[in-house]
Amino acid sequence: MDTLGDIENGSGVGVIDKAALVMSALEAGPATLAQLVTTTHLARPTAHRIAVALEFHRLLSRDAQGRFILGPRLNELASAAGEDHLLAAAGPVLAALRDKTHESAQLYRRQGDVRVCVANAERPIGLRDSIPVGATMSMQGGSGAQVLLAWEEPDRLHRGLVGARFNATMLSAVRRRGWAQSVGEREPGVASVSAPVRGASGKVIAAVSISGPIERMGRQPGRVHGPVVAAAARRLSEVLRNNDEG
Repeated sequence: MDTLGDIENGSGVGVIDKAALVMSALEAGPATLAQLVTTTHLARPTAHRIAVALEFHRLLSRDAQGRFILGPRLNELASAAGEDHLLAAAGPVLAALRDKTHESAQLYRRQGDVRVCVANAERPIGLRDSIPVGATMSMQGGSGAQVLLAWEEPDRLHRGLVGARFNATMLSAVRRRGWAQSVGEREPGVASVSAPVRGASGKVIAAVSISGPIERMGRQPGRVHGPVVAAAARRLSEVLRNNDEG
């Protein structure tokens, strides 16, 4: 763990060194402000100012007793660090999913209030739902949005439901069965099925989807395609877990 000496001989950017010291102090578990002061040897006002600033950016949080703990943003950044491995594995998995379902396949990641298609495998012929890499979509509709919201922390989940075309009961069903479906929810005439991809920490970091016309996928597309989409998502999750173990 960092010490006061590390600050004095640190990067030369004192506030960054002190912030790193505070976060390192929490590696062992929750700590009160007094415990942070004791561990880091920072002045109490300095420790408090840095901890509150880190909390604002979700790098720290508080437990039920009001003690400081490492925040959810660290898990999100760790998950993003695995994105290259995710994208490298996504191509063949999406292609196999497309060939098995005969529908276009996509991989979505959430960025703030939208989701972004970061990889795809288009259906080569016939009527299809074409979504190019880089396309952004609302988080208020579609099976991909349901999946990316369903496992969020309660406060973020409830905020995400405001104005959404799905509700908490539907997201509870998504969590129970492990996949989501939508029929005309994102776009009239389009159906989709999605399942969660989890990072090494277990957090949902992406959604694997297939999409196509309702006339071909039907009004209960999850009954047919849910298990195979979920299996593809699990394969991508295994890539991230194996990379972390390696």
